[in-house]
Amino acid sequence: MRISEVREMNDTELDKELGEQERALMNLRFRKATLQLTNTNELSNTRKTIARIKTVVREREITAKITTLKGEGA
Repeated sequence: MRISEVREMNDTELDKELGEQERALMNLRFRKATLQLTNTNELSNTRKTIARIKTVVREREITAKITTLKGEGA
């Protein structure tokens, strides 16, 4: 999933996708431990997707906080 796709999602979609990706990562780890995982790139791709989602969530938190602070100062 590209960062542009992540940024197009709203907050509820991001939360849902983050949960799905974390479950997928857990499943991939189990498959790797039991030697059933054939494409090991899936692990890193899933971790990167989780990082992208968390980055966008954090960006939105910071933006909301800045907006709130500007509103109080005006």
